[in-house]
Amino acid sequence: MTQADLFAKPLIVGLEYREDFIDRDEERALIEQLQAIDLAPFRFHGWTGNRKTRSFGWRYDFDDASFSPAEPIPGWLRHLRDKAAVMAQVEPAEIVHVSAARYDLGAGIGWDKDPTVFERVIGVSLMSAATLRFRQRAGPSFKRFKLPVEPRSAYLLSGEARHEWEHSIVPGEDLRFSITFRTLSDLGRRKAAEFQRSS
Repeated sequence: MTQADLFAKPLIVGLEYREDFIDRDEERALIEQLQAIDLAPFRFHGWTGNRKTRSFGWRYDFDDASFSPAEPIPGWLRHLRDKAAVMAQVEPAEIVHVSAARYDLGAGIGWDKDPTVFERVIGVSLMSAATLRFRQRAGPSFKRFKLPVEPRSAYLLSGEARHEWEHSIVPGEDLRFSITFRTLSDLGRRKAAEFQRSS
């Protein structure tokens, strides 16, 4: 499915996809940075996932649902964050969370929605292609949609796509990296303010 096919008849309101969001030189530089930093196995309620991640700005802990500051967003991510902000139609300063991830052979993501402390989600795919799946409950079954995500592309989840559809990533056969940017929801802003008042 091409980008033109996708937007000729939108299937999910709030889903936007852009191929060639960055060029090959930008991708190469980002991969070099990602390979140089420490990434930890993803944890969810005591279970260890098969992808490795690292958060910047703010961190949501899937083990205990806590929300706390992480190390600042590094300088090498600022340009990409600014581009993501343009795509999401927000100010760069509104993007306060970044998740870097490495997907080795067989790594994917099960069905989920992003935590409610976050609002807009902008994902950038690097090195290898992936398949992003969506599903929405429709009576006893689901409405489903698949989006092929190419290297150097980006997708935006907002509105209906963000809140009313679950998403997952099919386990891949090649090494892949991703960088995901998020803004805060009203709940996230309240929690951030509460944390800052108490610290």
